[in-house]
Amino acid sequence: MDRRRPLSVTIRYIVLIALGVVFAFPFIWMVGTSLTAPSEILAKDRPVIPAHPQWENYKKAWTAIPVNTDLFGRPAQDFPAFAIFARNTVTVAVLCMIGQTLTAAMVAYAFARLRFPFREPLFLLVLSTMMLPPQVTMIPTFIMWAIPGWIDSLKPLIIPSFFGGGAFFIFLLRQFFLTIPKELEEAATIDGCGPFRIFWNVIVPLSKPALATVALFSFIGSWNDFLGPLIYTQSIEKKTLAVGLNAFKTLLGTQPHLLMAASVAMLVPILVIFFFAQKYFVQSVVTTGVKG
Repeated sequence: MDRRRPLSVTIRYIVLIALGVVFAFPFIWMVGTSLTAPSEILAKDRPVIPAHPQWENYKKAWTAIPVNTDLFGRPAQDFPAFAIFARNTVTVAVLCMIGQTLTAAMVAYAFARLRFPFREPLFLLVLSTMMLPPQVTMIPTFIMWAIPGWIDSLKPLIIPSFFGGGAFFIFLLRQFFLTIPKELEEAATIDGCGPFRIFWNVIVPLSKPALATVALFSFIGSWNDFLGPLIYTQSIEKKTLAVGLNAFKTLLGTQPHLLMAASVAMLVPILVIFFFAQKYFVQSVVTTGVKG
């Protein structure tokens, strides 16, 4: 038995743990600051995690920006704006996740399995859109959504996700679909299944890891989106958490404990979803790299 092997494994674990602490320290510091009393924020000897956590900081941050409406648009006195931001963000993130995952899977299946004229040039055209920076199409897109009067609404943030899902998601799913044996589709065709039924009953069940990865990326991207809500929404009732957090920083930037509490509250749902879905993400990466 090689005695150097246990030593090398121990060194690897020590290095990984050290790197993990380094990368996690900003988040730990943010959580600690969010639980610190206002009088201790600027103390030089302030511990990273306070001895007496101030959990009421989260309540204060939640109600720091009041507006006169409730979650259903009815008049209400001093209703917290962060509740409205959270509602809008969840609505946009969930609908975009559904739209991008479903339509990207359909387009990817067409490029991977169906035969039609100019399939390869069209796929290259779709991939070429990834090279366009969003600033190039920002003004034309804004004008397009302004014509039907959808500015200051959530429609420009949601509806585009139901038209293809984006070039990156299409490429990712297409590469995964190419790894699925064609014999399964041929057997389904012999049984009388059409292309859509093959896609829904054969391809989709076998592609859960890839679909979960796309859904995860879509949800995180929509949840953290700042530029879209900043451009298309104007009233406070239509803002999302990313824009609301920026407004929070402008209005209450002198209270870092509340700012960090609001930041942690926005980040926690993403962490929870990622931890539950990471096994599908890893499985998708591993499976996509297997040929045959």
